Amino acid sequence: MANLPLDFSDDIRPLAARLRPLSLNDYVGQQHLISPGTPLHQAILAGKVFSLILWGPPGTGKTTLAELIASHAKAVLQKLSAITSGVKDIREAISAAQQRQQQYQQRTLLFVDEVHRFNKAQQDAFLPYIEDGTIIFIGATTENPAFALNNAILSRARVCVLKSLTDDDLRQVIQRALTDTELGLGDLQLTVEPAAEQVLLQLANGDARKLLNIIEQAAELCLVAADSSRQITKTIIKQIVPRQLPGFDNQGDMFYDLISAFHKSVRGSDPDAALYWFCRILAGGGDPLYVARRLLAIASEDIGNADPRALTLALNAWDTFSRVGPAEGERAIAQAAVYLALAPKSNAVYSAFNQMRQLAEELPDYPVPLHLRNAPSSLQKQLGHGEGYRYAHNEPGGYAAGERYLPPELADKQWYQPSERGMEKQLAEKLRYLRELDTQSLQQRYKE
Repeated sequence: MANLPLDFSDDIRPLAARLRPLSLNDYVGQQHLISPGTPLHQAILAGKVFSLILWGPPGTGKTTLAELIASHAKAVLQKLSAITSGVKDIREAISAAQQRQQQYQQRTLLFVDEVHRFNKAQQDAFLPYIEDGTIIFIGATTENPAFALNNAILSRARVCVLKSLTDDDLRQVIQRALTDTELGLGDLQLTVEPAAEQVLLQLANGDARKLLNIIEQAAELCLVAADSSRQITKTIIKQIVPRQLPGFDNQGDMFYDLISAFHKSVRGSDPDAALYWFCRILAGGGDPLYVARRLLAIASEDIGNADPRALTLALNAWDTFSRVGPAEGERAIAQAAVYLALAPKSNAVYSAFNQMRQLAEELPDYPVPLHLRNAPSSLQKQLGHGEGYRYAHNEPGGYAAGERYLPPELADKQWYQPSERGMEKQLAEKLRYLRELDTQSLQQRYKE
């Protein structure tokens, strides 16, 4: 049997687990939270910790920070994963915490990973025990707590935002991985060529765990290679990860951030940025039709009557995708995105519609003026329905100058204010012309 080319140690844990920091001094990143002098740093050192929600991308140190807090607080760390745990597991964890508190006067730090995956009832189950001090509650989440967690939980815990690790942070992680002889790969005397380091940083994308997993695989390939230089090269890394997998989650914050960037780029009239964010969504496996639907919203919200063709083109792009499939359909969506980005912008219809919706809900239900009411029967005609109504097609220019269509209480107000951009400039001129005809009609009536 051939000898195995790689023997890190008797510790079979992955490199990322072996190198998990055991003290605050070894903790990499998040200096905005735990640098010396910050409130959280002082609280951890004093062992006076409080319930926390740690919100941040994967591999940024949420679990490690919870472990360090438990260590300084001399508390028993108990972990739950919301992916695999249910109400029974929560009850058992709480029961164990109560027993420690009553029998040994020992605190329990309950760390709940992916806490956003617990439903409302499961989240509520923690509340009494957070309040009475049975547990120090720390929840970790990659999702925005404002949307993913109950207000009751949020009101009892401080939210700490963890950021993706910087390139300098990740270089520290690489250095320790390659030089630590006790837990890392120091005994192997590996080096990383500069080009390979840059690829590592790009692939890690701020995630220390992902970085260490790639380094561990690269070390294994490096040692089985014929080259005795024991250098991790760009070629070796490309064998492990042939293409960069973009950071993307079809239901997470990253997805909505990309969609937001796309929408704002189209609204901001930057076609290149619109194409870039669209392609980022595609590269991450996003649904092109979600972008097509967003373009329809943009066409009415941000362009409106400044270019009515935008709505048609966006709808046609969606239809094209449905008819011919992704290859040509994605290009049609890209075409629509570029057109909408360069189209004149107006939110006049969007603003007027929102204002009118609000007014319709808040104001009294004003009766329909008699001259606008339907009169299908003789009785309704006797009641004055439709009396005095002027049929626009029988009026000069097809416009009944001075006619009123709003309830009298709102007759002098105007909500739709066309912009001076694109086709809406012509609509604005038309509206001014019609208003002038109304004014002339009223003045004529006054003279009479």
